[in-house]
Amino acid sequence: MKEWWNKKKEKMRKSKKHNDQYSFGDFLIDVLIWIPELVLLPFRIIFWLLRGLGRLIENIFDVV
Repeated sequence: MKEWWNKKKEKMRKSKKHNDQYSFGDFLIDVLIWIPELVLLPFRIIFWLLRGLGRLIENIFDVV
């Protein structure tokens, strides 16, 4: 039983050492996460600019 356990531990150690590679599945997950972000980013930037411009105009008329 002890030999079997030692072999199993050794196999697990080897598999953990070689498991640090970037796989195709990792790439697909990254792409699926980043595509919506890249699509929505220009709309967010436009929204932030318009909101900032609106607040600036509001502050100008508020002072006068």
